[in-house]
Amino acid sequence: MNKTSLSPRTQRILVIDVLRGVAVLGIVIMNIQSFSMPSAAYINPMAYGDLTGINKTVWILSHLLADQKFLSIFSMLFGVGIILFGEHVREKGYLPARFYYRRLFWLFTFGLIHAYLIWHGDILVIYAVAGAIAFLFRKLNSWVLIALGLLILMVPAFNYWLFGKSMEYWPPEAIDAIRHNWLPPQDIIGREIAALTGNIGEQIKWRIPEAFKMQTFVLVIYLGWRALAMMLIGMGLFNTGVLSGDMSKKGYLFMALAFLTTGYLIIWQGIVHNFEAGWSVEYSMFLGWQWNYFGSFLVALGYVAVVMLLSKYFKMGLLALTGRMALTNYLITSIICGFIFYGHGLSLFGEVSRVAQFLIVMGIWVFLLLFSKIWFKYFYYGPAEWLWRFLTYGNKPVIRR
Repeated sequence: MNKTSLSPRTQRILVIDVLRGVAVLGIVIMNIQSFSMPSAAYINPMAYGDLTGINKTVWILSHLLADQKFLSIFSMLFGVGIILFGEHVREKGYLPARFYYRRLFWLFTFGLIHAYLIWHGDILVIYAVAGAIAFLFRKLNSWVLIALGLLILMVPAFNYWLFGKSMEYWPPEAIDAIRHNWLPPQDIIGREIAALTGNIGEQIKWRIPEAFKMQTFVLVIYLGWRALAMMLIGMGLFNTGVLSGDMSKKGYLFMALAFLTTGYLIIWQGIVHNFEAGWSVEYSMFLGWQWNYFGSFLVALGYVAVVMLLSKYFKMGLLALTGRMALTNYLITSIICGFIFYGHGLSLFGEVSRVAQFLIVMGIWVFLLLFSKIWFKYFYYGPAEWLWRFLTYGNKPVIRR
């Protein structure tokens, strides 16, 4: 069946699946840094590992092209999913809220298992919390949703600006604690490496406080607000036709050029200023962080426009299949990376350069694309998607073709 014979609604879902496939592959670029290096290196590239030559180039490109960009797309698509799920349940004659919050409960449960047993950087718990709030706003006017999302997007930026500007008034012990997180001494880095290359029990013991911090402090200060903002903006952009592929080719081309150019320029300024500041905690942790925070949102919109434009010329079926089982592929990525880097597998944590990390990323991309293609030859749903659907509705969907 070719694309022109599909209904507009089906075409719309295919385009969203393609975007979701791009997002789930793209987030591996940044997630692998968290899997393979001490946690401080994710926010401060000077904290661990070589940052010269080609390794520096790889870091700059990953920061410029990927950091927060694909996660923003993923979050916007979660907002689109809220609308599509509500329509789907309503068509069956049920109240959306009943099944939606059951769906979120199980997503929250998956996230807890993922965070505490596999990887502390889990995003599913945060999505479940933000999604519970975003659902309440789904019926607002499209432009109100976008405006509200932009307003909420400013909250973490204000928090970090306030932290940065007030740091000179903090007590010395508070600044020392921040410095230890930003640029940990070798003994702290050594303990993290030892824990994550140890047995499962040692890994979990280290992971529990890190995952809990992610689900409490980081959620309240930063990630919860960002996720909620992106979800609301995603809902608004879907309703206006931007995220449903309804804009003209010229519209998407203009959107891509405008947002990518502006976004990259802003992020590049941040890279320059942070290196000039020597990645000092006083500048880079809170104030220098702002460049990428705003620039990444613009670049994410630019990527959306590029994918939408390409979808008008190409089918991109392999990416669509990868996106159809995005939850499964997200979890598989964590399982693969856990085996490569942690103590129950190859124990390469702390030993892989940024160049080698990207080579591993490309290998994971190939695996996910091929696995998705093969899986859908025999099944209708990804395994995690099937389980999620079963737990949400209470009946077993037919999975075998």
